[in-house]
Amino acid sequence: MYFADFIVTSRPMEICPIAYFHSPLKSKFGIPRQSGLVSELTGRIILEPSFRQAEAIRGLEDFDYLWLIWGFSANPPSDEPSLTVRPPRLGGNRRMGVFATRSPFRPNPLGLSCVRLDHVEVDRQEGSVIFVKGADLMDGTPIYDIKPYVAYADAHAGARSGFVDQTAWQPLHVEMPDKLAVRVPADMREVLKEVLAQDPRPRYHDDPQRVYGMPFLDLDIRFRVAEQTLTVVEIVKN
Repeated sequence: MYFADFIVTSRPMEICPIAYFHSPLKSKFGIPRQSGLVSELTGRIILEPSFRQAEAIRGLEDFDYLWLIWGFSANPPSDEPSLTVRPPRLGGNRRMGVFATRSPFRPNPLGLSCVRLDHVEVDRQEGSVIFVKGADLMDGTPIYDIKPYVAYADAHAGARSGFVDQTAWQPLHVEMPDKLAVRVPADMREVLKEVLAQDPRPRYHDDPQRVYGMPFLDLDIRFRVAEQTLTVVEIVKN
């Protein structure tokens, strides 16, 4: 049997979520475009009932970082996924092959993120809850697998990063007036500013008068961007 025959005749693998992610970011608008960019953004991984036994994560706390395999659940399904995409890093104007990017629009809508393990807490109802930092996942994202990050195999010093190496990018300067900042929980203000500094807008948007809204916790954060400065103009309860 040739390899091509095996691909055609074998049954597709069926996977189900082993956990769901919980985050202050309530929609895909505003999600950091890569894990680790907002290092103090904390999220919780709550395992599904079938995996809540303590032995499922025995030894996990001996690792500093984890790989999460998850699903782009907020993207509409496509019968004919495009073979090229427009990476935000290139301004949304140039097309690259989908397999040469980390675009969320993929033939199989799976994401891969490296996150920092903060700690594990045991909850009477939810079992062992895994707290991580630096994730680029929306609230409610299904997680299909968790694997430990192993430095000797997973870190490659000096590796090339394709077009990413060739494009300069700087975070925005964020201005959030004190009278608005007090509406955000004190321990989340700097996290919010770091998220906004990543520039949540589509990269092809450049209208300094346009007001954008981003869900965060139970708030709607409204802002404008002019040149390299993002100004929060309103914060309201959702």
